[in-house]
Amino acid sequence: MIVLGIETSCDETAAAVVADGRTVLSSIIFSQVALHRPYGGVVPEIASRSHVENLPGIIQEAMDKAGLKWPQLDAIAVTYGPGLATSLLVGISAAKALSISLGKPLIGVNHLEGHIYSAFLTEGAPDFDASVPFLTLVVSGGHTLLVRVDGLGKYTVLGQTIDDAAGEAFDKGANLLGLGYPGGPVIDKVAKTGKINYFRFPRGKQRKVIGRLSEYDPDLCFSYSGLKTSLMYYLKSNPLMPDQLSDVAASYQEAIVDPLVDRADKALGSMKKLSAVGGVSLNSRLRARLIELGAKRGVEVLLAKPGYCMDNAAMIAAVASAGSGLKCGPDMEIDAEPNLEL
Repeated sequence: MIVLGIETSCDETAAAVVADGRTVLSSIIFSQVALHRPYGGVVPEIASRSHVENLPGIIQEAMDKAGLKWPQLDAIAVTYGPGLATSLLVGISAAKALSISLGKPLIGVNHLEGHIYSAFLTEGAPDFDASVPFLTLVVSGGHTLLVRVDGLGKYTVLGQTIDDAAGEAFDKGANLLGLGYPGGPVIDKVAKTGKINYFRFPRGKQRKVIGRLSEYDPDLCFSYSGLKTSLMYYLKSNPLMPDQLSDVAASYQEAIVDPLVDRADKALGSMKKLSAVGGVSLNSRLRARLIELGAKRGVEVLLAKPGYCMDNAAMIAAVASAGSGLKCGPDMEIDAEPNLEL
């Protein structure tokens, strides 16, 4: 099945064409980072306006690169959540219009399911169905969770953050360190020459999880809000000298990475495959630590190629092409679900 995918959940405008769940015929991404950098984070109104301006051209470019005519598509897929409501609506509106005009089925895809599937788009990756059960660490800008995967559409969340996500911790930390936005790539770069044990920042271990997250094992949950506060007070008490920046950045990064690897180790159980997906999975220290964990545990570690770690439409089209997603009828009941869960 050949599917055109559309992704506008946050600050990337993307379209892609995927065949048979694995063959990426095209993947076009327009990043809005430059638009949001002056504000130190994503501004929803700017994001949605940019999607409106750029999505038509991105879709056409994806079709041209795939070398296909519109009638050759079998379906249109679109992210319907989670994400920014106004951004999601831009993609959904475009997907609905294409579905109606072309007479093709419309399939809504959960953004998080797309990330889970993204590890299998890399050349040489094993077959998805043959890999289950496996553990996925989802670390995107606004999400940090551990998921047991027993098949396409069969997911069990084992633990997640109770406050800030790892990506948010990177952004907030970079802001405090005066490194700019987005925080993940710049901290990764600066930390490469730093000492990871220069200062021990808190790891946010949970003794108890209450409220809507009480079903999860505290040992598999994350907390990063206190880490940012700890960095803030550290910098107030220890004015940063230029030669200390890399050491503080490395120590702060280690406090983000440590819990991710520790919780993944605990959650693995007897599973023999571990994947890490989402934008934060590009972090070089996290990748190295996960590979070390895999070698220690005798577990295969699947890491998506960089183009499929960030928000992209190939993962959305692939999920739909593989047979998952919310299949919409003639009444087009799909709508944006900003807080959609896995």
